[in-house]
Amino acid sequence: MQWFSGLLKRSVVAIVGLALVTGLRVGPAAANPYYPPPLSFSNAELKGRDFSGQQLRAAEFSNANLELTNFSNADVRGAIFSGSVATNANFHGADFTTGMLDSVSFTRSDLGDAILADTILLRATFEDTEITGADFSGAILDGAQARKLCQTAAGVNPTTGVATRDSLGCR
Repeated sequence: MQWFSGLLKRSVVAIVGLALVTGLRVGPAAANPYYPPPLSFSNAELKGRDFSGQQLRAAEFSNANLELTNFSNADVRGAIFSGSVATNANFHGADFTTGMLDSVSFTRSDLGDAILADTILLRATFEDTEITGADFSGAILDGAQARKLCQTAAGVNPTTGVATRDSLGCR
């Protein structure tokens, strides 16, 4: 039992030391000084809203109606869109890096020049979706999704310089 106590003390000292070195705060007031608290639009009716060019890092849009919304050139890195309906939406040039876009309907939406690097896109649908210049590097897609997207994949992302076909692993 004494070895466990020693291990626990060393672990606490290591965590506190890491917090001091990195500036990490622990406890209830662990607000990150670099990012405001995330915005939550879960289950919201956002049809036709304009979020173009906005900083929406880590915002939550899960199960929201995003039909006809404009997210062009928005910074939505780390944002959660799980289960949302985004038909006829404009995401042109948006940065979704490390986001969760699983089970989202992108039917007739514009994802041209968007950055979807390291995003989760499982069960998302892309019917008549514009993806020219989109970067899917490291994105998690179902095999069937990737094959379908490869049928229309073209262009090079102007920000990352990655070809859409290469980012999807198209042959």
